Amino acid sequence: MSIFVPEFLKGKSALVAGGTSGINLAIAEAYVRAGARVAVLSRKQEKVDAAVAHLARFGTASGYAADVREYAAVEAALKAFHEVAGPIDIVVSGAAGNFVAPATGISSNGFRTVLEIDLLGTFHVLRASFDLLRKPGASLISISAPQSTAVSFGQSHVSAAKAGVDMLTRCLAVEWGAEGVRVNAIVPGPIEDTEGMARLAPTPAVRRAFERMVPLGRFGTRQDVANLALFMASGASQYMTGTVTYCDGGQVLTMGGAMSPAAMQQLLSQGA
Repeated sequence: MSIFVPEFLKGKSALVAGGTSGINLAIAEAYVRAGARVAVLSRKQEKVDAAVAHLARFGTASGYAADVREYAAVEAALKAFHEVAGPIDIVVSGAAGNFVAPATGISSNGFRTVLEIDLLGTFHVLRASFDLLRKPGASLISISAPQSTAVSFGQSHVSAAKAGVDMLTRCLAVEWGAEGVRVNAIVPGPIEDTEGMARLAPTPAVRRAFERMVPLGRFGTRQDVANLALFMASGASQYMTGTVTYCDGGQVLTMGGAMSPAAMQQLLSQGA
């Protein structure tokens, strides 16, 4: 599937936090291909360098190494991008951490780490960007997850963090709307070739279980999410703010019940 490339991002500037891999790199690439000047932000310099080299094949790209858990580092990166790009039009906060473990198997430090990356990191990225945005007209996008509303065994830490991301998105939409700043969230469902799905569906049996929960009958692609991110960043969505929008093939419609520990363990033990 090809990435939908609208002309109306030409000349815009966009920063994608967590934009060195997976869904977030696909979003960054979509923005570059659409004509935006894009910066990616991630913790490790080598990953930043690799992503920038990839993105530069399609347009103007730069990158900054910063840990989203550290506000001063995020703020410095955004200011550096602002100095070369001017007012920032688009900000995507997509850095995330996850692992599968029951609550009794998660240490306080492990729980805190996911909260700090997902929720505190999202606040840092969006808050640090506020004074540097184009007003009116800026579009801010949080990357959430189905666990924010659907209970899933082994995901208490992520569920708590992403539920916070959803509510933070709505709160900022209300507070910043008067400035002409839109704030929305994207909830990707099961997406091919991502680290998250590799952890959540480690065997063919578990993958098949996930696929049976998707009305469209397939995993999504990173381009599916990038297309939605293009729309949300563009003037075509100029009357949308405070939305938490699913890009999941309808999976959320079938997630009314939580998979029990016994069922999850059975799936994990089935292997190929």
